[in-house]
Formats: sequence, structure tokens, C-alpha cells
Amino acid sequence: MTSNVRDSNNPLHGLGALTSRELIKWFKNPVVFVLTVAQPIIWMGLLGKGINISGIFTAGHFPALTLTPPATQQQLLQISKYFGGLQSHIMTNVFGVTDYFSFLACGIVIFITLLATTYSATSVVLDRRFGFIDKLLSTSVSKSVIVVSKIFAATLRALVQAFIVIGIAFLFGLKVGTNFTPLSILGTAAIVFLFGMGMSSIFITAALRSTRIETQSAFINFVTIPLMFASNAFFPVNLMPNWLQPVANANPTSYAVDAVRRFIIDSGSLNNLAVDFAYVGTFAVIMTAISIVLSWKFLNK
Repeated sequence: MTSNVRDSNNPLHGLGALTSRELIKWFKNPVVFVLTVAQPIIWMGLLGKGINISGIFTAGHFPALTLTPPATQQQLLQISKYFGGLQSHIMTNVFGVTDYFSFLACGIVIFITLLATTYSATSVVLDRRFGFIDKLLSTSVSKSVIVVSKIFAATLRALVQAFIVIGIAFLFGLKVGTNFTPLSILGTAAIVFLFGMGMSSIFITAALRSTRIETQSAFINFVTIPLMFASNAFFPVNLMPNWLQPVANANPTSYAVDAVRRFIIDSGSLNNLAVDFAYVGTFAVIMTAISIVLSWKFLNK
């Protein structure tokens, strides 16, 4: 591979070859590839279908209603109609959709994107440990290209996994909103790409000087869990504790999830999409720039 990226004055020299190398390693490892495909299936099946929040609001979970004097037939019909529509009303007001699965599915799209980007850190550590980065540094390939190629590769892997999740969600009964069109798929791909760029940049930056997988694993767990649970991926921000809401509102994960929901399951205004893209796009640019700048200092033999 290093022979293919040895000599050139092009500042982007080697970017395509190094990105392809990362993707080929992924596709040629059948175990990793199968687990990559199986992971979103498990998430969608166990978490998506296993949590039936709407079932809480069925008649069997409400206390018995005793009326004195006894209600008339007309009153009983009105009461039955009221409780019959209560489940749909509560779910729509809280989650924006009538079933929790559709709400959660959009969050899992970004959750899987986040998990996919974590492999970028592992790739940096392994390439350093086995001397591949040292070989690249002895060629004309710039440090920036080494980092950007890993960011691109991680983001493309995340895109594949995100669309596997979307496909599975449709098979499991995802209910789309009136905003959903073929262009919604492109919009979802765009927000996933930006979010993947930002997150992979963070993990790669943390791995620039590391030679231990254990260190990266600890850092990944430290970052991913708070990012997901301190966001709107699983639960609406406005129902979180007051101390947690500012954290969720500053979390780029919340904006990425919000954009996916507006594209796929929402039936309301699309005005907030501009805010979502501006926030996630700024996050991606800043994190990528930081990763590139720090690579000039820390990516050494």
C-alpha cells in the first residue's frame, strides 16, 4: 500500500488509497462485517420492539372507575371513547408519534453512527503498533491526509450501518410522517455524514499518541454513553430533569437525532432543520480541524 502513495506534490496525495485501504480491511474481515450488520438488528429488535411504552397507557393499567350514581349508557360511551383515544394522545404529545418504536428508531440511526465511528480510534492504535503509520510518515503523504482518510473511512462505515438500521426499521414497522420523501433519504445521509465526521475526529484525535487498545476502549465508553443518554435519542429533552436539559440541548447528538426525525417520522414544520445542520456542520468542521492540527504535532514516528 505504501508503494502506491510514495511520491507526489499533491496535498491530497494518498487520500483515496488510504481511505480504500480502511474500507477494504472492513469488508475483507467477514466476522467484523457480519457483526456490523447484526448489531443494528439486535438493537432494533431487542431495544426497539422490546420497550413498548405505548402499552403502559392501555385500559388494563388504569384503576377501576366507580361512579355514583351509576353512569348512563351515553356517559359510558363517552368515557370509553375518552380512554380509547388517551394512548394515542399521550404518545403523540410526548414523542410526536403514536408508537415509541418509530421515535426510538431514529435515535438508533445516530446511535449506530456513533458506535461505528469508534473503530477509527482502534485503527489508529493498530496502525501505530504495527508500524504502518511510521512507513507512511516516511513517504510524501502528509499527516493531514493520514488523519482525514481515517475520518472518511469511519464516516462511510457509519453511513452503511445507519442505512442498514433504516432498512430494518421499515421491516419492523417504522411509521413515516408526511415530511418523508425520497429526498429525506439524502437529507438523512447528509446529517449522518456530518455527525460521523465530527465524532470520528474526536476518537482519532484521542488516539494520535496512543499505542494501547485498553486506553481507547476506556475513552470510547467514557464518551459514547453520556452522549447518547444525555440526548433526545431515547427520551424527549423537555421531560428530562432541569439540570440535564442544558446538557442535552448542547449535545450535537440531539441535533443529529432531531434532523433524522424531521426527515423520516415528523409531519410538522421543517424550519428547525437549518439549525440542526448548522449546529452539526459546525461541530464537524471544528472537530475535523482540531484533529488535523493536532496531527501535525502528535503524529510522529
